[in-house]
Amino acid sequence: MLFPTLTFGLFFCCVFAAHLVLLRHPAPRKLMLLSASYLFYGAWDWRFCFLLLASSFVNYIAGNWLRDADSPGRKRGILIGCIAINLIVLGFFKYYGFFVESLAELLFQIGWQRDLLFLDVILPVGISFFTFQGISYAVDTYRNKIPQRPGAVDVLLYISFFPQLVAGPIVRAAHFLPQLAARAPTRIAATFGMVLISWGLFKKVVVATYLAEQIVDPVFFDPLGYGTLDVLAAVYAYAFQIYCDFSAYSDIAIGVAALLGFEFPRNFDQPYRAASLREFWRRWHISLSTWLRDYLYIPMGGGRGGPRRTYRNLFLTMLLGGLWHGAAWKFVAWGALHGAGLGIERAVRAANWGVVARVPVWLRIVLIFQFVCVGWILFRAESFALAMDVFAALGQTDLELMLLSPFVVGLMLLGAIMQFTPGRTLQMVERGCARLPLSVQGALFGFVVVLMDALGVEGVAPFIYFQF
Repeated sequence: MLFPTLTFGLFFCCVFAAHLVLLRHPAPRKLMLLSASYLFYGAWDWRFCFLLLASSFVNYIAGNWLRDADSPGRKRGILIGCIAINLIVLGFFKYYGFFVESLAELLFQIGWQRDLLFLDVILPVGISFFTFQGISYAVDTYRNKIPQRPGAVDVLLYISFFPQLVAGPIVRAAHFLPQLAARAPTRIAATFGMVLISWGLFKKVVVATYLAEQIVDPVFFDPLGYGTLDVLAAVYAYAFQIYCDFSAYSDIAIGVAALLGFEFPRNFDQPYRAASLREFWRRWHISLSTWLRDYLYIPMGGGRGGPRRTYRNLFLTMLLGGLWHGAAWKFVAWGALHGAGLGIERAVRAANWGVVARVPVWLRIVLIFQFVCVGWILFRAESFALAMDVFAALGQTDLELMLLSPFVVGLMLLGAIMQFTPGRTLQMVERGCARLPLSVQGALFGFVVVLMDALGVEGVAPFIYFQF
């Protein structure tokens, strides 16, 4: 059930109507939202609803045991057990095939052939996201960041809430659970939700989808079949495609949640205007970046223990962050590239040579964008071998243009403009819309939805991050 579809539109209209009817009845409202979330997830594959339910109950029970633990050692043991169960489940569904294939290849290379057990494991949609939310609930309970004991329905709804279930943003329990008290969206929240959903639909349906169809998909399917300029344009186009695609999902998720009375954290902040790699990760997929920082980098020691440990922790965090995105060596390489880049950047800054300060900000932005685009080649290519083909194609001297049309250039320019418009532009639009009667706002919102449906290609592709 994709966001920019009639099916989801009808589904959400029913949920929103039920939400308004049950506003004065908190318990039935929570049960309704929980049922709607499982219906939404079951539309992908109903069998995995049982996995989601089991995962949620494991974390709920672990949370209660953590609260009742009578010694630090027992408390720590419960937390380790809970995290281990979460990671074992995630590892089986997401990484079993990858590790078995890699092991088989390694054994073949050393001349030791063995029949290994290959299983055709289906990857449940959104498993990486709801696993991370479950772990954060257990860890935050361990750290006493959730003051009140939540009920089972509250925890199940926190982990499965449909707007952000399959692709984030990753929300903290301490932020979400207090919002379960039944409340209607304020007028400004309703306006905010409709504007953000409209903006997200535009970015997904018009910009991301057409960039993928017109240039990105053809070039990455056969990079050696196109000239250098087409390949280079496809790399840049993918940078804007993945931004518009993923930020669109986040915008729609945040907007849908706002219409249901929930406030979600911002997940993107014009990442391609970053003048350093550290700044890029403060602007890109913010909920994942902060999750990795708070639940992985800092517990490993963070910046404590000297430079060598700091660089090690930084590199391992990004390496595991890359592996989180997918079970393939290309994602490992992508994470390693960013880990190495962050380490080098930190070392240069610590050396205090004054080199960075002498480089104009605009040039730093351009250089960081080039670095990020190199990483996107690894991220987008279907395999590590195809990624190498893209790099090889960039070294060719064939300058023939087959795909770089004025339309594609216009979409890429639009993606670039999004990075440098004043940060309050969308807020200005929201304030302007807020002056209109809600009936007029609703009519305009409906018009935008119909318009996006008309402008979109037939059969809009799923969001990129659904595969993670």
